[in-house]
Amino acid sequence: MAQSPLTTGFDFSQDRSNLKWIVLIFSVLISFGSIFYTNVLIDQLKERETQQIKLYAKALEYTINETMDQDIYFVTDEILIQNNSIPRILISENGEIISYRNIDVDSSLSPADQKKLIYEELEEMRDDYDPIEVVDRDSETNEIVTINYVYYKNSFLLTQLSYYPYVQLSVIAIFGFISYMAFNYSKAAEQNRVWVGLAKETAHQLGTPISSLMAWVEYFKEEASIKDKSLISELDKDIQKLQVITERFSNIGSTPVLKEVDVEELVQSVIDYLRPRISPKVNISIHALTPGITAQLNPPLFEWVIENLCKNAVDAMGGNGEIRIDVLKGSEGRVFIDLSDTGKGIPKSKIKQVFNPGFTTKKRGWGLGLTLAKRIIENYHQGKIFVKSSEENQGTTFRISIWA
Repeated sequence: MAQSPLTTGFDFSQDRSNLKWIVLIFSVLISFGSIFYTNVLIDQLKERETQQIKLYAKALEYTINETMDQDIYFVTDEILIQNNSIPRILISENGEIISYRNIDVDSSLSPADQKKLIYEELEEMRDDYDPIEVVDRDSETNEIVTINYVYYKNSFLLTQLSYYPYVQLSVIAIFGFISYMAFNYSKAAEQNRVWVGLAKETAHQLGTPISSLMAWVEYFKEEASIKDKSLISELDKDIQKLQVITERFSNIGSTPVLKEVDVEELVQSVIDYLRPRISPKVNISIHALTPGITAQLNPPLFEWVIENLCKNAVDAMGGNGEIRIDVLKGSEGRVFIDLSDTGKGIPKSKIKQVFNPGFTTKKRGWGLGLTLAKRIIENYHQGKIFVKSSEENQGTTFRISIWA
């Protein structure tokens, strides 16, 4: 048995969720790889700065313990003074600050406030790293006279580098989001062009045979040899229906005219047309809590939605069951139309896919009916259509929400 081309092979619209997961996994791997590599660099730089501070402490210790008649200018000039990137504080055994470097202190502050600021920096340094000892020894006995301590923290460059991967990931995430939105927009625009082109061409192609059929109906009406005029009347109804279908296709892609319509009456007209054309074992009933519920609708397009839902319900029931249509007045100016059937239902895993182009459970279906219904309700009526409830082998309820 031949199958629809939309139900075989790779379906991008249905497999798109799997593709998103693949892209997400690769993005996460790249992100973690970037963070890991950056952290390796940060650890290496931390080790380097720690060695620099240790060298600074050794140089300071050497300078303190050597007599001034020795040549120690290289130590002071090239190690102590040139180390101008790592913030550090030298304190005594009793916790008094001896000196500090590479810490920004506002010179306009009072001495007390400056001292307070330095002690605040010292507390941060104590949380970051253990201090390095600077031992002062007696030049003659080599005994320890006092022990000072060098506290330090990461340099500005290292601090900035530690934030770099998160900034990088944020930029990548923003770029990815913009790309994703642009892709979705371009895909939607392309689909719209396809829908509009197909609809306009279909309406154009239907024009000629409909005109010919109208002429034949007029001929048969005047033909005396045809005594059973009821057949001609039914044929005239079908031609009028073709004209409505042509008008529907013509409205696709253009801004439809909405007008206030009695919803129950409009749905009833659709059911009256469908009843002689579907299985007599299908019972269709319409219920409105209050009479005269109106909504802003384009009748030809909205009738198309009801027809598609009813035909799908008939197929789901195998031509035997009950369809119930409830028209409800909601809050905030909304009108709800619930269409329920007693069919085979929709599996939970498939509910989110029913409106995707190409999705169908029929062997010969194209999977376009519900897609068209969604487009008509959401794009042209600014409403919503969704599966309200569904149980396998019990039935399905679709809800349409539109503006009153």
